[in-house]
Amino acid sequence: MSPSWILVCIGCYFAALLAIAWKTSRGATSGSYYLGNKTSPWYAVAFGYIGDSLSGVTFISVPGQVASSKFAYLQVVLGNLVGYAIIAGVLLPLYYRLNLTSIYSYLGSRFGSHSQKTGSFFFLISRLTGAAARLYLAASVLQSFIFDAWHIPFAATVSVSILLMLVYTMRGGIRTLVWTDTFQSTFLLLGLGLSILAIAQRLDLDLRGLITLVKESEMSRTFFWDWRDKNFFWKQFVSGIFLAIAMNGLDQNMMQKNLSCRTLREARTNLCAFSIVMVLVNLVFLSLGVLLHHFAQAKGIPLPSRTDALFPTLALQHLGVLASVAFVIGLTAATFSSADSVLTTLTTSFCFDFLGQEKSLAPETTKTRRRHLVHAGFAVILLGFILAFRALDSDAVIDAILRLAGYTYGPLLGLFALGLTTRCSIRDRWVPWVCCGSPLLCLVLEQNVPAWFGGYRFGFELLLVNALITAGTLWVFGPRERDHVPA
Repeated sequence: MSPSWILVCIGCYFAALLAIAWKTSRGATSGSYYLGNKTSPWYAVAFGYIGDSLSGVTFISVPGQVASSKFAYLQVVLGNLVGYAIIAGVLLPLYYRLNLTSIYSYLGSRFGSHSQKTGSFFFLISRLTGAAARLYLAASVLQSFIFDAWHIPFAATVSVSILLMLVYTMRGGIRTLVWTDTFQSTFLLLGLGLSILAIAQRLDLDLRGLITLVKESEMSRTFFWDWRDKNFFWKQFVSGIFLAIAMNGLDQNMMQKNLSCRTLREARTNLCAFSIVMVLVNLVFLSLGVLLHHFAQAKGIPLPSRTDALFPTLALQHLGVLASVAFVIGLTAATFSSADSVLTTLTTSFCFDFLGQEKSLAPETTKTRRRHLVHAGFAVILLGFILAFRALDSDAVIDAILRLAGYTYGPLLGLFALGLTTRCSIRDRWVPWVCCGSPLLCLVLEQNVPAWFGGYRFGFELLLVNALITAGTLWVFGPRERDHVPA
């Protein structure tokens, strides 16, 4: 399929997004922007979460890594189920009872303003750098395979993309995102399904044949029991629990849509439905990885040196028109579904946690103008980060940035755990220093633990270590008197 037709498909896709935004943003208010007037249908939020959780990096990386990691990632996903149950049973009731817009307001009422701003800052940094790195990686794939043929500069590609995101999220906020994410999740799953269909046609296999091929493949091994391996089951499973809690329950980007549901019961229903669907979706993505590797082997196609290039290479160069369209639309949906909501939730967190939007006595027009400026400002910062990554042009640097963004959830987990499980008070002014020092200490541990403990390798459980260091340090050096816990 020619780049011109692919460009037409992407153009039609964004035209549909803009039409949805126009429809949903009419008569929008601050209540619509921040929490969708608390009228979001739970089923729309749950379905939209699929695209929000699966970034463009996931779309291309999970299938590519199957040869080296097998189905080990499914151990993390199974742990996520327990984490989502804890979010539904503990965190959502807390957020609804306190009627929060920014979830970091809890840290402010529990510990103090430094804790609230630190929690919000770590969210801003992790989401901003993570979204920028993921957008950069996905945009680079589209640039290499499509836009370079038109001699369109990378900066122009990314600038137009962010401008389009800005247009359809600026006014409607969460009320718009609930429905655009539903639309994008539909196309993400459609892209996934059509990709598998294209492989089935090329290999002349029916559904039963596909299932048998995946089941009998050595790459479908799921459970690992060597305790020193980073894929050891209990490390992955327990890490999956805390990853779900930290990166969903303590993340403004994921919780803001949950808080837009009509009631706590609907928000819980949404989360439970989403968690089950995500197990199935990730299983299909892993199965796609097996099919891609088998197709390359059957057709004598050399595997690319980078695993991330496997899916785009086969889809755009070897699987025909159907697979090309499916891949481009699926990647676009996965990338922008996870990125567009970031602008809204970054704006929400900054306005409430740093600008005091909730307590501001300024006129509504002033608040709206301030919100628009912050929203546009984060779009510019996001663009700057992406262009900086392009200038660095180093896979090692991008991998490090993605890992560091993940580290920032450790202090958040530690702060919330300390607040929810104890009645102790802490030295609020120490919080920023402790939360910055904990991830740095974890970096040192990650580099040296293999030598200290007979080859033991950290996996996702480093998040839990990070949280324990944060909570333990604040507890040990905190004042001894008991603090008030919000009712």
